[in-house]
Amino acid sequence: MILQERLQLAFQQLGWVRVPDILHQLAEEASKQNISYLEFLDKLLQEEIFAKNDRYIRTRTRLARLPYHKSLSQFEFSFQPSIDERRIRDFATLQFIELQENIVLLGPPGVGSTHLAVALAMEAISKRYSVYFITAHDLVQSLQEAHRTNTIRRKLSLFTKPDLLIIDEIGYRKMDETAAHFFFQIIAERYEKGSIILTSNKSFGLWGEIFGDSVLATAILDRLLHHSSTVNIKGESYRIKEKKKAGFFRSEIPAEKDQSLD
Repeated sequence: MILQERLQLAFQQLGWVRVPDILHQLAEEASKQNISYLEFLDKLLQEEIFAKNDRYIRTRTRLARLPYHKSLSQFEFSFQPSIDERRIRDFATLQFIELQENIVLLGPPGVGSTHLAVALAMEAISKRYSVYFITAHDLVQSLQEAHRTNTIRRKLSLFTKPDLLIIDEIGYRKMDETAAHFFFQIIAERYEKGSIILTSNKSFGLWGEIFGDSVLATAILDRLLHHSSTVNIKGESYRIKEKKKAGFFRSEIPAEKDQSLD
């Protein structure tokens, strides 16, 4: 077996995908620059590690089902002065995941709560935590369908296994009794075992309306808030701000009084 074939076989057995593409290029550079064998090996290994990590991040990001990809660096903290940037940066250390704690982001539509949740999710993925994102609307539909098809235990495991579960937009629609019951099960099974980031446009006092049962809402909040941080976001919608920039919201100019004669 010639050297090239033996190397290709070794790469396949090791599961290396980056090194085969760059081996000859780096070998030529090493020869021209008189790089030592150890430096050459180090370069090859670092390239492979970087490539594997990049594939891991892309795969985990796809599996997380994030609605879009945005980082904290893209968040306009200056536009939402009600948010303590230092506190959000502290969340980004991901200690809350290590401690199995939760984060609740409360605020009206468009103030950036989903962006913050996604940014923290991407940070978690980069640190190799498993993440799953779902809207409350899709969660309810998923639970109802699983209940109808007798696959509810398998479906519940999808929401209880990840290190970080994000449930977006709680409060946009009321849950029926079945969905509310299984939502409680998700919260209860993740209690002190896995972290949740939850966004909602409703204050906690109105959660009885969301779940159709104030006793159940209290039980959910009791577990959700026991080890948690709540961020209240008060401000204008980013989307409305952009509309204003584009000139969609202009003050009307009073019409001139008609000077014509009767």
